[in-house]
Amino acid sequence: MQLSIKQTARILRLSERHVQERIEKGEIPSQCVNDRHFLNRDELIEWATARGLPVELPAAGAAETMPTLCAALAAGGIVHGLAGADKDSVLRRLVASIPLPPDVDRDFLHDILLAREALGSTAVGDGVAIPHPRSPILLRVPKALVTLCFLENPIDFGALDGKPVHALFSMISPTTRIHLHLLSRLAFALRDPVFRDCVARRAGPDEILAAVRRLEADAARRK
Repeated sequence: MQLSIKQTARILRLSERHVQERIEKGEIPSQCVNDRHFLNRDELIEWATARGLPVELPAAGAAETMPTLCAALAAGGIVHGLAGADKDSVLRRLVASIPLPPDVDRDFLHDILLAREALGSTAVGDGVAIPHPRSPILLRVPKALVTLCFLENPIDFGALDGKPVHALFSMISPTTRIHLHLLSRLAFALRDPVFRDCVARRAGPDEILAAVRRLEADAARRK
């Protein structure tokens, strides 16, 4: 579904002028047709969710259960020393590191990730990027996977803060709502000083998972 600036402003609870300014700065993903800007609804929700902005997620299916970030990260795995000299090569090695079902075409996933980066960098600042398919249901995976890879050498991902990326969180989900849910949980975790420090110093899997588990337990207690 394509949105006008007016519809975008309503969803983001911002003024149309503010939305227009952020689009012109390249901060909000959009397409320009005949001097008019249009935004894809799913892409807009994904962009806002990654930045912790309040948006309404798609309704859950009758039997759909939201996984925890800790469970998805434990399933996807944490990899240290991922080699690569550029975005293409690190993404190819990232795809090779994800524990995907045997029938998933890894070359296809690599092409999807490159195409997603061409639309706009998935770098979110402070040396972190979240490469993922724009349409997560394309891969038909049975469960959500979040794979964290620490790069052997930082790579330029075109981040707005200009910092090279040293950590990749790849997200593969069976449904759009699970994808957005996990993206929201990851954005929340990346605002936590303890978790952010774990990522910055490339901590081991046990320490990283413990930090996520603590965050999710704290959030559950506050409900």
